[in-house]
Amino acid sequence: MDRKTKTLRERVLEHFAVLRIPITGEELDQLIAAAEREGLSFLEASDRLLGEQAARRRDRGIKRRITAAHFADHKTLEAFDWRFNKTINRAQFEQLATGDFIRRRANVVLVGQSGVGKSHLMQAVALSACALGYRVFYTTSAQMIIQLTAALADKSLNDTLKRYASWDLLLVDEFGFDRIEREDCPQAAHLLYKVISRRHQRRSTVLITNVDFDAWGHYLGDPPLAMAMLDRLVDGAVIIKIKGPSYRANRPRMAPQ
Repeated sequence: MDRKTKTLRERVLEHFAVLRIPITGEELDQLIAAAEREGLSFLEASDRLLGEQAARRRDRGIKRRITAAHFADHKTLEAFDWRFNKTINRAQFEQLATGDFIRRRANVVLVGQSGVGKSHLMQAVALSACALGYRVFYTTSAQMIIQLTAALADKSLNDTLKRYASWDLLLVDEFGFDRIEREDCPQAAHLLYKVISRRHQRRSTVLITNVDFDAWGHYLGDPPLAMAMLDRLVDGAVIIKIKGPSYRANRPRMAPQ
């Protein structure tokens, strides 16, 4: 390598350092050799040099978003047993996984008895959303009530509501399993409503529940509040009701002998 080329190589590496593009001297040398050997054009060489770095950055971003989401399980649609309950519309969930409903700021309400795969399916959809660049947060209804109650006590409720309102997709699981937490906090239903209201038509919310709509008033203990919460959740929402046997209950029978 002559002196002029060496100086130019050092300047290019300095440019990458200033731009915070983590390309080493060895990687640059390998590309220069490949470009000379294969007769790569400037665009082809640039694509090869920057493409791998861009892919690494995208992968790091996806991993950060998945970590921030706090999923209970890292589930995928491919891993779901579509044969067990053939009433579940696979194409509908694959469409949700494109993230179009998040772009439209629409909600999803998934209703069904325990064990039919609701949480698996929607965590898989949310995992796909992370890969698409959306900021996602997973929580159970009980966990959210605990956090909101604590925020109410220490006067940080407004900040906590802002955090819940900021996610592109908020996935609230197990609405219907939170009776103890609601009994400990008489204002629980109102706090849940505040989260839904702040996100209404601004961000997408997924609610997974085993409580059908006509029982919400009794479940929350406040029929007018339940109606207001439902109005905001189902306004333009994708509503899915799953019926059928429990996958978990039948899993031991389905296991290979």
